[in-house]
Amino acid sequence: MPIIDVENMTDLDKAKMEVDQLKKEVKLERAQVSKCCEEVMEYIQSGTDDDPLVKGIPEEKNPFKEKGGCVIS
Repeated sequence: MPIIDVENMTDLDKAKMEVDQLKKEVKLERAQVSKCCEEVMEYIQSGTDDDPLVKGIPEEKNPFKEKGGCVIS
């Protein structure tokens, strides 16, 4: 996709470009936010059993577990 230098375009060219973009956007299928939120919440809740941020990481599988302390003498 070529880079468009909008600063060097005429006002008519900018308006045509905006109209083209709006024509593309009007064809998009839209969904209600309330319906989308319900679907997202269901998806998130369905994965909580496997989510390490919710469930935690078992100590034996934790790659970030401290292997040993540091002693300064």
